[in-house]
Amino acid sequence: MFTGIVTDIGTVVAVAPRADDLRRLTIACAYDRATIVDGASIACSGTCLTVVAAGVEAGRTWFSVDAAAETLRLTTVGRWTVGSRINLERALKIGDELGGHLVTGHVDGLATLVARENLGEMAKMTFRAPAPLARFVATKGSVTLAGVSLTVNDVDGDAFSVLLIPHTLQVTTLGDLAPGDPVNLEVDLMARYAARLAEASPA
Repeated sequence: MFTGIVTDIGTVVAVAPRADDLRRLTIACAYDRATIVDGASIACSGTCLTVVAAGVEAGRTWFSVDAAAETLRLTTVGRWTVGSRINLERALKIGDELGGHLVTGHVDGLATLVARENLGEMAKMTFRAPAPLARFVATKGSVTLAGVSLTVNDVDGDAFSVLLIPHTLQVTTLGDLAPGDPVNLEVDLMARYAARLAEASPA
């Protein structure tokens, strides 16, 4: 589990095919090498990926992850190339502060940025969610975009907006986005369960 609070921005330094529909990505980061073990889970722009190797090169920590066909197809991972910047978050430990909201790292689909309004040091961004996921997005509710926990400002059909404060723009990759860009979207876990309970309730 994660919280949607980004703790580093990593950079993809290598992309290599491993087999049919399997790709190994190596990401450089600022984490302490001693804290990264094989099998650890790291949210990479909202996608929970498993560390398969790690090391240090030129004074900077790196870790490798394998992405299979489903991940490559359903998330932005399949679009990453050398130089891509990635929001990173380590897995939540018992006793850690829950600063955002509960995030699984299981991406539900891709949202597309349709409009960006720069408001001084802040930015208002409007995204379009895939139609099957739009019903889980509610005003004042939570969403995870590219691994970042955000509060929904308003909703209009399958479009919704979020307001990004200066800190978020500085410590995540969201400030790099331009209209037309896709981002990993994970809807709020509680919204999903609430909808499921409503569907199961007798009329």
